Formats: sequence, C-alpha cells, structure tokens
Amino acid sequence: MNNLTIKKLLGHLVTVVKHRHYVKWECYKRGMFWQGAMHDLSKFHPVEFIASARYYTGYKSPIGLEKADNGYSMAWLHHKAANKHHWEYWTDFKEGKILRCPVPEKYVREMACDMIGASKAYLGKKHCKTDPLEYFKKHEYRFLMHQEAKNLLEQLLKQYAEN
Repeated sequence: MNNLTIKKLLGHLVTVVKHRHYVKWECYKRGMFWQGAMHDLSKFHPVEFIASARYYTGYKSPIGLEKADNGYSMAWLHHKAANKHHWEYWTDFKEGKILRCPVPEKYVREMACDMIGASKAYLGKKHCKTDPLEYFKKHEYRFLMHQEAKNLLEQLLKQYAEN
C-alpha cells in the first residue's frame, strides 16, 4: 500500500484538481470568490499530497487507508488544522469533554459547497442534488459540531436539494 508511483501521483492530482474545481464553482455561485479560489490549497502541501498519493486507489479515501495502516493520518491532521471549512477545526477538548465552538457562517457555507463539490467530483454523472443532504443525514451523528452550525449546514444542503 505504501508504494508511491507516478500513476498514483497523477491519479491523486486529477482527483484534487477536480474536487477543487467543483467546490470553487459552488463557492463562486454564492459570491464566495476568495474562499472558492483558496479552497483546499493545503492538499498540495507535501504532508498532505505525498501521503494521499501514496494511499491513492481511485475508489477509496486515502485518508481512511492511511488511518487503517498507521492508526492515524498525518495528512488529515494537517488538512483539518489548515482549513476552517471543516467542523473538526472548530472542535476542541477540555478535561475529556468535547467543546463544540461556534462556526462563522462563511465557513459553514463553504462546508456545504465542499460537500456538494465532493459529491459531484466523486459521483460524476451519478450525482443527484439530494446526495449531499443524504450523506449528511446518514452520517450526522459523526458531525460533532456546534448545533447552530449543524442546523445551518443542513438547511443549506436542503436548499441545494430542492432547487
């Protein structure tokens, strides 16, 4: 699994560029030009890019595979700390308790664009406007985020599904 090849490097590069393209346009449609342009640039940082390329398969998350191999993912630890559109960025811990910090609206909006763009990038022609909302509802229990942010995210995904 740890072999890094040109095929894996190029495959991962294409995936990252495609994902960024879709998210960028979803942000642009909503007037978030700077966030669209800057979205997920950390994926090109060597800590993220090399690890994700090494674990690239084309059909499974390289992050999940790196976690399965090592018990953690350096790529994910770097990514979530560098990108405010991930709810994990806004989660802290104190004395064994989870602190769900408020998330500024612009990052919740980018989070919705990220989920929509990911759905388009990874599902391709199979993408349906209800897919991001269905994904959220199916995995909602994993989103350990501030309730107001979670409510807004769900509302934005519902709006996307209905329009």
